[in-house]
Amino acid sequence: MALVLNEEQQMLKESAKGFLQETAPVEALRKLRDERDPMGYSRELWEQMAEMGWSGILVDEAYGGLAFGHVGMGQVMEENGRTLTASPLFSTAILGVSLISLAGSDAQKSALLPAIIEGKLVTALAIESGSRHRPAYTGVQASSSGEGYRLSGEKQFVIDGHVAGKLIVSARTSGAEGDQDGISLFLVDAGTAGLEIERVIMADSINSAIVRFKDVEVGADACLGPVDQGFAPLQQVLDIGNVHLAAELLGIAQEVFERTVQYMKERRQYGALIGSYQGLQHRAAHLFSEIELAKSVVIKALQALDEGSDDLRLLVSLAKAKVGEVATLATNEAVQLHGGIGMTDELEIGFFMKRARVAEQVFGDQRFHQGRFAALQGY
Repeated sequence: MALVLNEEQQMLKESAKGFLQETAPVEALRKLRDERDPMGYSRELWEQMAEMGWSGILVDEAYGGLAFGHVGMGQVMEENGRTLTASPLFSTAILGVSLISLAGSDAQKSALLPAIIEGKLVTALAIESGSRHRPAYTGVQASSSGEGYRLSGEKQFVIDGHVAGKLIVSARTSGAEGDQDGISLFLVDAGTAGLEIERVIMADSINSAIVRFKDVEVGADACLGPVDQGFAPLQQVLDIGNVHLAAELLGIAQEVFERTVQYMKERRQYGALIGSYQGLQHRAAHLFSEIELAKSVVIKALQALDEGSDDLRLLVSLAKAKVGEVATLATNEAVQLHGGIGMTDELEIGFFMKRARVAEQVFGDQRFHQGRFAALQGY
């Protein structure tokens, strides 16, 4: 398949770009940060996103969604990267929708997906048990209790955890930590007794949370998919999440590159525009070529998600590792080429650098995905 967008996907991209630049520029994130907003995002903005259909892009039409596919959603995520928009789009409309769609029963899908589409339900995926991404290490034990289960343990880096109405939790129901078998997924209401949620504001000013389970009781109907068989759908959703994070990182890289080139056309030093210096032109040209390569990698991975490609896992790790590298290069170059002002909070470049560092770490950083890519190739 050609690495280009079709007409409808291009229209969605342009619509998202116009909407986000007008209603959710970087200044909005600065305002949320400075005011220590208790939610960490604009509820009104999220409702507008839902009205535009973004919350239903990945939802099957049978449940009221658009079923527009990952290439389409990837364009929205890329534009989110350009404006650093804070919203539950990733945690809910991508991770939550995907996992419920893959593992949920008809009753669970019918109850949850329409609520997500309407913007009434925010979900959060709770899978990390420590500072390293190791999805087979759950950090939460689930033992039989009456007709349901009792959950005990702790999760970290739960994106949008403190504002979620429902948590999707991976827990160990059998086997030993590190085993892929024996992991189950549970839907847990945020108000359940024994559940403690501590908000954590990350370096990028985006929401995260530590979630503690102290003998949390859930019914058998809270299980998302078969018991002990939660790792396979979880791995699929992590692949989905990583590709969309790569799309967001691509948006970040493009935005800081364009801002930096514009600055090089305006800033004078020693009587000449800094953009006229050949050494800086070389650095800009190198970054441009890296971004163009990243664009191809991202759209190929998004297409692989929609097509169910046999090379999907390879392409996922290639995209996350490569675009993470490019975003790091782009933000570093942006700070350096802006000179001293690039280090100040007054300039927005620092916001992009901070978000790029956090997004690159979520669900495995460059080294994690380089290692997975090599392992899948037999090394």
